[in-house]
Amino acid sequence: MTSGIGQLDRVVITGVGLTSPNGDTLAEFRGNLLAGKSGVVPFETRYMGEVLAGVCRYNALKYQTRKDLRRGTRAGSISVYCANEAIVDSGIDWPNVHKDRVGVYLGITEHGNVETENEVYEISKFDYDASVWTHHHNPRTVANNPAGEVTINMGITGPHLTIGAACAAGNAGFIQAVQMLRLHEVDLAIAGGVSESIHTFGIFASFQSQGALARHEDPAKASRPFDLARNGIVVAEGGGICTLERLSDALARNAKIYGEIVGYAMNSDATDFVLPNAERQEQCIRLALRRAGLEPDDIDIVSSHATATEQGDIEETKALRRVFGDCPGVAINNTKSFIGHAMGAAGALELLGNIPSFEDDMVHATINLDNLDPACAMDQLVINHPRGKTGIRCLLNNSFGMLGINSVLIVKKYQE
Repeated sequence: MTSGIGQLDRVVITGVGLTSPNGDTLAEFRGNLLAGKSGVVPFETRYMGEVLAGVCRYNALKYQTRKDLRRGTRAGSISVYCANEAIVDSGIDWPNVHKDRVGVYLGITEHGNVETENEVYEISKFDYDASVWTHHHNPRTVANNPAGEVTINMGITGPHLTIGAACAAGNAGFIQAVQMLRLHEVDLAIAGGVSESIHTFGIFASFQSQGALARHEDPAKASRPFDLARNGIVVAEGGGICTLERLSDALARNAKIYGEIVGYAMNSDATDFVLPNAERQEQCIRLALRRAGLEPDDIDIVSSHATATEQGDIEETKALRRVFGDCPGVAINNTKSFIGHAMGAAGALELLGNIPSFEDDMVHATINLDNLDPACAMDQLVINHPRGKTGIRCLLNNSFGMLGINSVLIVKKYQE
């Protein structure tokens, strides 16, 4: 692998590892998106009983022992699984990679709530005697845990970071990786986003107290972005992690290339804790386009962030109309309608669900969109059934989060 300084290096995606509520490989995930198959199911959570959630069913013992799982975290387990899958998929000669030149950059929404809730619950059985508190608490709950667990599992001695960026975090993990590759701080980046959110009752309880937790008699129909009958968020877990390399290194080893990251942007609303801001979202989208050297009508697919909350969907629609309203060739879809909101993993999974469109010339739909909210109406929305689209070359991925953090990532089909 090369070293030196080169701030304008092209960066490409060469390996994919994921777990989602409706698939544990890219092929399975993509197949279920095109088939309209939801991954939302009933789920029992402490103090609240049955809720609806996007639940992953990956083989946690594929790369870890039972002891590893007991000592670590759910977010760490998801990260370890997806990171190893990405390395395998990349075809890289892992035993001979210089591990000090590998960086791990994982976006998260929150971390540590699961373990803290569980530990408080356990000591409640012993009249809150702190002597029974686990000595694993601190390494489980430090913010760098998921990425750190990956380095321990895989023997990586280069830098590792988790990037706390709320629900913009999946994109943020990729953005950090691109920057570190271009600075030649690392030669290989393992990057993306992860979430363990369904294992903490506090997230469900908080959304419920806001009146923003989705309910439906048919779990598969609960996540309904842009639909007039939407009633909130379906919380999901998951992970989407990729290997990223400078193009020169990928070509030198004849790697397969899923796509090239050509533009990105992050900004802040600076207006509210939870309410989104269409003007700032528009600015973020336009900044990413400008950095990529693209015009709005160069984009083939926009992967929307929409979470099925009324104001969130409407504000994003405003931003999308302002940027893409005069671009009839742009197709707009939504992945949360299939799997719920995977928080820190959302942006990564939503990007990965669309990347196969470069090869199959299909745009997956937004499902459960039976009665389009007029405030969210856009001619470009792909509704309930996938759409064929010849020559797909450019994807734009929106991810926005609480405290007003926005992220946009643009990926192009690789061309020499």
